[in-house]
Amino acid sequence: MKIVIIGGSGLIGSKATARLRGKGNEIIAASPNTGVNTLTGEGLDEVLDDAETVIDLTNAPSWEDNTAMEFFTTSGRILLAAEKRAGVRHHLVLSVVGIPLMQESGYMRAKKAQEDLIAQSGIPHTIIRSTQFFEFIKGITDHATEGNIVRLSDVQFQPIAAQDVAVFVAESALEFPVNSLLEIAGPDRFPLPGVVTRYLQRTNDPRRVEPNDRSRYYGARIEEFTLVPAGLAKLGTINLDAWLAGQPMRA
Repeated sequence: MKIVIIGGSGLIGSKATARLRGKGNEIIAASPNTGVNTLTGEGLDEVLDDAETVIDLTNAPSWEDNTAMEFFTTSGRILLAAEKRAGVRHHLVLSVVGIPLMQESGYMRAKKAQEDLIAQSGIPHTIIRSTQFFEFIKGITDHATEGNIVRLSDVQFQPIAAQDVAVFVAESALEFPVNSLLEIAGPDRFPLPGVVTRYLQRTNDPRRVEPNDRSRYYGARIEEFTLVPAGLAKLGTINLDAWLAGQPMRA
């Protein structure tokens, strides 16, 4: 099977590429660096020739409202049109758990627009909504930091390791499209402030977490269960303790 991974050199793409290549498939990791650009259409017709499945792992260069919307809608339309010309039989995209509940965020509105384009395209598809990655905990922490205090909403959090995300992406790429949504998450659920506190302790970071009830996450109001799966989800195998054990400590 020929599978084209758009964004195949990124955090998830590189791991999914390695996993799928180990199963004997023809895997093409495509990106602007390899001459394939979903914003201009450059190289798409050539790389999609004879492709059965396309995995879209692209991401906007910024969370700024207009930038994110322009990226996901332009890239989505151009990529889906090229897939129709090539007769692609499965379009798989990685999205975010809780998107419908965070529409105050311009980035989440843009991801929802991307999902809608896929659902309306007529191309058989699978939309995988993932909880936040363990690898994003530092970014979440930094974004919420004021001085030496990390101010976080006291909501539920179920992070997943990037390696587990790549496993689910690779498995879904080899299965029939579901023409719907799948949700994936880490094996354990915790309060968000508790996860960040453990991360800071593990990395010898002197910042202090202060939980609050402002219920904001990257500018969007959220409820207690916004960031965790709404129903049944596929769960990864790498837990918080295992991931933290591999994190370097600050000097």
